[in-house]
Amino acid sequence: MIETPPKLSKSDLSRAISLYGNPQIMTLIQDINDKYLYWSDVKYKKDPAIANPQELWALVHLSRQIQKTFEWPKFGANLSLTNHMQKVCHEIDMQFGGSWGSSSIIPKNDSEIYLVNSLMDEAIASSQIEGASSTRKVAKEMLRKQIKPRSRSEQMISNNYNAINFIVEHKDDTLSPELILKLHGLMTHNTLDNPRDEGCFRQSDDIVVQNEITGEIVHYPPKSIEIEDFINDLCKFANEEKGERFIHPVIKAIIIHYMIAYVHPFVDGNGRTARALFYWYMLKNGYWLTQYLTISTVIYKSKPSYERSFLYGENDGNDMGYFITYNLHVLEQAFDGLKNYIQKKIKQKQESLELMQDVDLTERQRTILSYFVKNPYLELTATEVSVRCMVTHPTAQSDINVLVGMKLLKKVPVNKKQNKYIKGEEFDKMMNSPSEKI
Repeated sequence: MIETPPKLSKSDLSRAISLYGNPQIMTLIQDINDKYLYWSDVKYKKDPAIANPQELWALVHLSRQIQKTFEWPKFGANLSLTNHMQKVCHEIDMQFGGSWGSSSIIPKNDSEIYLVNSLMDEAIASSQIEGASSTRKVAKEMLRKQIKPRSRSEQMISNNYNAINFIVEHKDDTLSPELILKLHGLMTHNTLDNPRDEGCFRQSDDIVVQNEITGEIVHYPPKSIEIEDFINDLCKFANEEKGERFIHPVIKAIIIHYMIAYVHPFVDGNGRTARALFYWYMLKNGYWLTQYLTISTVIYKSKPSYERSFLYGENDGNDMGYFITYNLHVLEQAFDGLKNYIQKKIKQKQESLELMQDVDLTERQRTILSYFVKNPYLELTATEVSVRCMVTHPTAQSDINVLVGMKLLKKVPVNKKQNKYIKGEEFDKMMNSPSEKI
């Protein structure tokens, strides 16, 4: 379904060399490379000095060859670093880590709550990319209330959430085959046709990547006999701090993502594991804000572009530039999404706190009540509060007991051991008359 670029002849390349350096033409080439356009888009670009689309394509290829920065020789994967890529990496450096943290957009007192929500959203979206059909609302309820997964989709989401938490805990580890297999095992637990494939590299060569709608085979991964060497090379690539040539950590994280997807070392779960390793490498290299970004949500919403960026590269000499450019754009969008989300939440919280300003409560207790402002029909458990607020179960229960004692919440027994909590009789009174102390 992807149009194949034309084969370039020696005369095409000779003509490209003669035109290369022309200021007007180079402006067009830079614009094409900043967007990292594929042949199907390049062929519609025009310039008076260029005779035909194939001539322009030859110029684009020549410029990318000159800017080639990295190559994975065994599989021919290569990367041409563009000005736009470097610009975005610089912006990410300024926003995602380092000293920027001292002026974070994330309110200090709410950082743990935002973190839990972000990890949940990332787990849900990464699973939805691979076909999980559970809704965000149902999935979040399962994770917050720690309900046992009831379907394969819910199991995928639960696995992804556990795997992401594992990554956060092990972000300072060096990459090893054992760590990769552990991560894959967590990702695929109880979701594969054959449980023996969990946490194991594939042993067969019958795995292909197909178009979900047409059934067309779009990628034949390398032979299984090559996987062991590839994994060792991948670990070396991830762990080395000083290579022959510096590669920006964000670019390196995306390369790891691409190579796992390309080699497909597992029977299933390659995409989820690849995105998880990208996430791990970003955290390992100090980009702490990554754990607050719902990167997979952006990818899920633009899944066709995600898939095309990979296929473009494979159709064009395994050029990773398409995939790098797409993923850098995803990071930009995820960061903008985080800022908008936090601004919205800060506004909601301020409105809720204003309504409760005369009530003698701790900030966490006010936060619990704010959930009911947003959803008057909410039913909470102590377990869900402990997950939402990142506190122990006894602490969550203690806060709830205070609110029940003030009749702001009401206890509703579920069985002899469990209770759920809804709005109490004094809750609406407080909302309607904030000046009356309780």
